[in-house]
Amino acid sequence: MLKRWFGPQRHVERALQRLDAAIERLHAADDAQRLAALAALVHWLRPRRVRDAEAAQSRMQLLIERMRSDAAARAVVRNALLWLVTETQPLRLMSDSGILSGQGFLGGLWRRFIHGLLPDELDPAQLRDAVNLLFSRRDDYVWIEAIPDADWVGFLDALDFGAAGREHGRRLPFQILEALQVVSYRIAALGLEPELVRNHPAIERYESPFLTQNVEMRQFIDEHQAAIAEKREPRLDDKHLLVLLGQCEQIIGKVRKQAAQTGASVSLTVLLARLQQNIARLKLLLELLEKRPVHELNELRVRFFKQIVRAENTRHSVRELWRQHVELLATRITDNASKTGEHYVTATRAEYWQMLRSALGAGCIVPLMAMIKVALSAEPHAPLAGAVLYSLNYGLGFVLIYLLRFTIATKQPAMTASYLAATLAAAQNRKERIAVGADLVVRTMRSQFIAIVGNVLPAFLLPVAIAYAILLNTGEHYLDAQTAQYLLVEQHPLQSLAWLHAGVAGVCLFLAGLISGYFDNKAVYNRIPQRILQLRWLRRLLGKARAERFSAYIEDNLGALAGNFFFGCMLGSAGTIGFILGLPLDIRHITFSTAYFGYAMVALDWQVARPMIVMVAIGVAGIGLINLLVSFSLALFVALRAQRVPIGDRRELMREFCRRALRRPQDLLWPPRDPPPEHEPAADSDAPPPRAASRAGEAEAA
Repeated sequence: MLKRWFGPQRHVERALQRLDAAIERLHAADDAQRLAALAALVHWLRPRRVRDAEAAQSRMQLLIERMRSDAAARAVVRNALLWLVTETQPLRLMSDSGILSGQGFLGGLWRRFIHGLLPDELDPAQLRDAVNLLFSRRDDYVWIEAIPDADWVGFLDALDFGAAGREHGRRLPFQILEALQVVSYRIAALGLEPELVRNHPAIERYESPFLTQNVEMRQFIDEHQAAIAEKREPRLDDKHLLVLLGQCEQIIGKVRKQAAQTGASVSLTVLLARLQQNIARLKLLLELLEKRPVHELNELRVRFFKQIVRAENTRHSVRELWRQHVELLATRITDNASKTGEHYVTATRAEYWQMLRSALGAGCIVPLMAMIKVALSAEPHAPLAGAVLYSLNYGLGFVLIYLLRFTIATKQPAMTASYLAATLAAAQNRKERIAVGADLVVRTMRSQFIAIVGNVLPAFLLPVAIAYAILLNTGEHYLDAQTAQYLLVEQHPLQSLAWLHAGVAGVCLFLAGLISGYFDNKAVYNRIPQRILQLRWLRRLLGKARAERFSAYIEDNLGALAGNFFFGCMLGSAGTIGFILGLPLDIRHITFSTAYFGYAMVALDWQVARPMIVMVAIGVAGIGLINLLVSFSLALFVALRAQRVPIGDRRELMREFCRRALRRPQDLLWPPRDPPPEHEPAADSDAPPPRAASRAGEAEAA
């Protein structure tokens, strides 16, 4: 590897000369210059391109070889690292670095903006700031993580701390004990938060492990401090403390499971994440304090080192702040969205035809909404008034479609993506996860196809019928030729920004799915149905029985109603927002585009050039495809992040889906024959095997 990277021998010699120069500078440095000399050694180790893992690993191997072969160089580097750990204050690094703060998104964003204008002062006496001075580039963690743990452990093993480590490292156990105390107090304080007590009242009724672990920790620390001072082995181990921390984690798990049913606030989600991180840090510090073989201890040090460098490199990163809050919000929202998504995935042929009937109903209402939109556009309005009118038209129309239990095909992906991610996370093992996920993707694609067919057919035929009915009754076309020509051009993929606007509509569909999950969660967590039942005027108006049914309906449907209404508002106001900002911002939705196509063709007496018809048809099909792909991709990305599905599983899932699609492409459009009941033997040996009744996790045989 060294020859492959460094090339000729002279290049290796040059690298070794620079390494020797860095070690010599470290040897000659006094305490005031030692940190800068260590930074020079890190600079030598850092590859020119941070993502060049092979270069970083090659330099690390050179350093390991030098440490093993040169005792003087080994002593210089070892003493410098011991000085760094023991002569600086590590408390902030051990207790705070890498732990999520309680700061909100806007507060964190403002802090990062101020830091970009006026960075914080770094104090070399603090180990946390010293790490920032050593690894000063924001992407240093990339090459550090690219070097395998085995090489880092080999480097520490080669330094051979031994007696020198015991002589210089007497302060370190006291510093670890101090960090343990800080983290333990923080866990106790977080365990008393009203948000947690509300979701787990047993904390108040019984002895709280969050408080008990602090009492045990205090005894543990006192005993270890006394043992170090008296130079003896401590009489108290950490076994009981680990049991209490395990009980804390059990409570966190119970609250998370309960939140999936009863909803969760952002503050509760942040609280649980902070508790989990602090408990993990406490366990790691306890492991570092244990008496264990040097090699095992070095493995723990390397793991902690990588965590710290990544945390410090990304501490002021807006991208990292966004990633953290997206995961927290997604975790809060997608659990409820996944329950709604189950209704949009068909499993049997009966459900397949039911989806078609539901989509046909929605396809009959959209042309009426399109007519109203055309009528509103014909009258001059102020931009704000126009946005309000268009939003009400779309929003109330989509709410009506939902109330009638009809289905808009493009509303499905944002819901089904959450359902898919939740199903993958619930699988017992990787093999089951891939099989179930691929089957679910196939059923989702099939459901999308029939829903689009159901939306598009009446969305084209009904406008044609309406336009001819108006022509027969009034003798005039519903649209004039200029408006009809404009509507056709707006759907043309080359003469307009139709596909770009379709992408904007896809983003709106994704946001509508998040809004649905948010309001579903809010209805349950804030106990809105129970609060509605307390309204005396509502009980007098509707009666007790009807009020109870109304509150139950709100509990089950608030998210869907809000998502549909706000989706309509986004569609209605996108053009106005683009006008105000001076941006080419608008929306294109396949069902509305199909309706406009039908109205325009009748208004032009079908006297349209064939190439124009073909291009408009391609444009409408592309609009639908982009609507679905953008909304599904965004929703699936957020949902997979929320459910923490491994990246490797996602790739294998896509490969398995492609294999199934190539083996049986008809399954993407048409459901296979329903399996016979389990008590009846299958008549055909080639028929698919019986499938469990649960639609949330069983794979359908291809």
